[in-house]
Amino acid sequence: MNELRARVRAFVVDLVEPAEPVLHRGGAEAAELMADLQRQAKEAGLWAIGHPEHLGGGGLPFLDYVHVNEVQGRSEYGQVALGTFTLQDSLMLDRYASEEWRSAYLEPIVRGDFWPSFAMTEPGIAGSDPTQLRTSAVVDGDHWVINGRKWFTTGAQHARYTTVMVRTETDAPVHESFSLIIVPTDDPGYRIVRDTPVLGLVEDHCEVEYVDLRVPLTNTLGPRGAGFRIAQERLGPGRIFHAMRWLGQAQRAFDLMCQRLNEREAHGSPLAQKQLMQQHVFDSWTEIQSARLMTLAAAERMDAGDQARIEIGALKVAGARTLHNVIDRAVQVHGAQGLTDDTPLGRMYRTARFARFYDGPDEVHIESVAKRLLRRYAAGDRWEFGAP
Repeated sequence: MNELRARVRAFVVDLVEPAEPVLHRGGAEAAELMADLQRQAKEAGLWAIGHPEHLGGGGLPFLDYVHVNEVQGRSEYGQVALGTFTLQDSLMLDRYASEEWRSAYLEPIVRGDFWPSFAMTEPGIAGSDPTQLRTSAVVDGDHWVINGRKWFTTGAQHARYTTVMVRTETDAPVHESFSLIIVPTDDPGYRIVRDTPVLGLVEDHCEVEYVDLRVPLTNTLGPRGAGFRIAQERLGPGRIFHAMRWLGQAQRAFDLMCQRLNEREAHGSPLAQKQLMQQHVFDSWTEIQSARLMTLAAAERMDAGDQARIEIGALKVAGARTLHNVIDRAVQVHGAQGLTDDTPLGRMYRTARFARFYDGPDEVHIESVAKRLLRRYAAGDRWEFGAP
């Protein structure tokens, strides 16, 4: 594992990080460069190492994947360059897709032939309460007809298909009223309204309108009405995947901060000798280490077959906070330069703010974790820290 981690780290540091200025710009040059990085990853045996072996991946268990994914996460492009960005979708398709869609989409997305995308949130609807989603699908013969609007469909303009959460049932309990339906993005009823800029960055977060879009009933992913359950199965691992990558971003910011402190002098001595600067180093190290140990503990529970909902919910909040705090201190240490594009910190700082919304806002996870813990005590149980 140490050897594999070292190889992934070298790939990201030596090849992906230097490519970031071109990749940020987008366009044909960026696409060509990313294709070359993906080719090199495949040749190096580093492609899709987190995917199950039976899908053509490396088959790493969660615990081992933490060690690899955290160094992959040093760059926001690491998961695309190394073919792991499709992991959530491939796991979902592997479990629930029909044979038709397994052959049409599953193996090709693991190979990186094309992009998937996932659509759940909607404009004007509280994302923390998806029971309010309005996009609907009705049966017309042997087809679904879908109407509605989604946004923050990441990568929609690049994707071959989108898995869409829609209301399909009118007489079922609310959490059994939604289904997931596979929608090809080249359908004329699939209309990209805009690529929504987020904090001044164009980040492939698309708003998409669905207008009388027709797809066969066989495009349903899993049973009708099971959309919430399947989406939660997708989002659970997704949260720990995010936390793994955030560790890499935080460690990169920590590296930049410590290098700066040793290189720069002010008021007659190196910044590294200033006590307040040493406080930044201490606080950042302890937060990264704490988040890392939380990530490893959650991954260990998942490897054991546990959903680890308490661990993952707490980690999602703590990991996002750590990411923001460490980058913020690194910016502070760099002074005015930290606010420019002369270092990667300015972009990292903005993207770190997204983390508190990914796969549910902090407030929802805080409430959920606290409720789960309190219910255990109300039932006469307790939480045993360190218990297997």
